[in-house]
Amino acid sequence: MTVNVPPGVDNGTPLLMRNQGEPGDPGAPRGNLRIQIQVRKHPFFERAGNDLFCRVPISFPQAALGAEIEVPTLDGPGHLTIPRGTQSGEILKLKGRGMPDVNGRGRGDELIEVVIETPHALNPRQEELLRELAELEHEEVSPRRKGFLEKLRDFFTEPDDTPSPQPG
Repeated sequence: MTVNVPPGVDNGTPLLMRNQGEPGDPGAPRGNLRIQIQVRKHPFFERAGNDLFCRVPISFPQAALGAEIEVPTLDGPGHLTIPRGTQSGEILKLKGRGMPDVNGRGRGDELIEVVIETPHALNPRQEELLRELAELEHEEVSPRRKGFLEKLRDFFTEPDDTPSPQPG
């Protein structure tokens, strides 16, 4: 028997096939066949309603400078713009690239968590450039790091609540 499964169904979605079940009493119509859908896990995507979620690795230069990368979608490879200064764990959205709504009301979104990968091995030139960058960072503190350092200093510095002496 062939069963037409509509796009967008999820685990537990029931399908009813009228008159495809067990034969009824003599002269009565056949019963209905009830099918419960079980969806196999996908290697890239996790589903949340009609939205799809996936993790995509990017390099530090792509995160810092911005990039256009290729990502998996249900429709084949898609393109995603990584903005300058993207942080690891940030979630970017491809609108309308998720699962089709089972009732035909559009599609969900694809949510992509970017994960910045640290290289396991560097060639001598890469190491030299990273050491140079590290030296520059000690001279010019980034706004996020400066905020952390200021909070740390404030944490260890007790506020002076004693009133100053008044000239008398």
